[in-house]
Amino acid sequence: MKTYDKYKPSGIDWLGDIPSHWDVKRLKYCASINDDVLNEDTDKNYEMEYVDISSVQNGQITGKENYLFPEAPSRARRMVKDGDIIVSTVRTYLKAITRINKPRSNMIVSTGFAVVRPQKINSDFLGNLFFSEYLIAEIISRSVGVSYPAINSSEIGDIKIPLPPPSEQPPIANYLDEKTVQIDKLITNKQKLIKLLKEERTSIINEAVSGKGKNWEKKKLKYIALIKYGLGQPPKQKDDGLPLIRATNVERGKINEKDLLFVDPDDVPYDRDPVLKENDIIVVRSGAYTADSAIIPKKFEGAITGYDMVVRVVNDNPFFIAFCLLSEDVLINQLYLHRLRAAQPHLNKEELGETILFIPSKEEQTAIVRHIENETQKIDNTISKIEKEIELMREYRTALISEVVTGKVDVREHNLKKKPVAMKESTV
Repeated sequence: MKTYDKYKPSGIDWLGDIPSHWDVKRLKYCASINDDVLNEDTDKNYEMEYVDISSVQNGQITGKENYLFPEAPSRARRMVKDGDIIVSTVRTYLKAITRINKPRSNMIVSTGFAVVRPQKINSDFLGNLFFSEYLIAEIISRSVGVSYPAINSSEIGDIKIPLPPPSEQPPIANYLDEKTVQIDKLITNKQKLIKLLKEERTSIINEAVSGKGKNWEKKKLKYIALIKYGLGQPPKQKDDGLPLIRATNVERGKINEKDLLFVDPDDVPYDRDPVLKENDIIVVRSGAYTADSAIIPKKFEGAITGYDMVVRVVNDNPFFIAFCLLSEDVLINQLYLHRLRAAQPHLNKEELGETILFIPSKEEQTAIVRHIENETQKIDNTISKIEKEIELMREYRTALISEVVTGKVDVREHNLKKKPVAMKESTV
């Protein structure tokens, strides 16, 4: 791709050289941060649309919850407007970033976000800048704390950013949105394929473990397994410590290692029996993933359980029970009904224990597990391959944004040849 004719040192290590006609300014001189906060004297009948930091992924808002003011979480305080950029200040959720596009007037976001309001900079350009790998790395380097490293709003405002002339900012944003829309469409198509493959996988499991109409014994989960709660409060984080398995690591039968946390062994309350064994089953207790479950592989034996529940099968085949918990008859028709709550989904161990399963002989359980694993292995391999392709696309997307917003490539001619492309709307 074409570069600019002349460059100059930016004076910033992470930024390097910038086009000679660009400027460098601290963010606080281009935007305000956390302008509007919900007051304590807000009308108790005020209904808000609340977004938490766990509900923003890959630049999109994936979930919103409605609350009346007094029932809302205490962290529901930041008010947002059209054109704002919300950025998670907690390193664990650092990539929870999105641009706000035409929100409802009652949208409130968590205090875990910094709400950046552009003033002397194009909103779409600044939004793209926050997605660049360089700026994310700078925020990480300024994060402090042991358990949950975070950055405060004044530190964000103090970060120096590259600033093209006002006339160049919209074309840069238009170019990036055109390109990222193309990438996002490819990603969406691959995600649809993954969804179809997962449906096929679920269908195989449903058919194999249903047991209805067969000479299988009907039992409640509490009679075939021990069920216990995990830790209410996570131990202190330690990079070389023990893995902590949380709800975000549980994904339809598998342990997802993305964003896996590690905790200090010396801070673990072992009297609470939080140590996981191979073939334990984690069942998510609260939040968006409630009732999802995964069996613990040998790799994570000795890991620490987080807030969720642990099912330890006594005499039956744990893999068979794990497949049952993922089946439509159990997950959708039983656990999803239990998890309904006024505020957010939740499931307790008494409700989980009442779950009804159909249990064949141990020999038949083993044969069914072998059948399911044989039938689903090819599907899992295909899904894994597609997920890697999606990850590569996202990496390319981030790299492209980074190169353009920092002036490493010149896209001005591209915009001269084409009419400006309308900005992509977010899912707000």
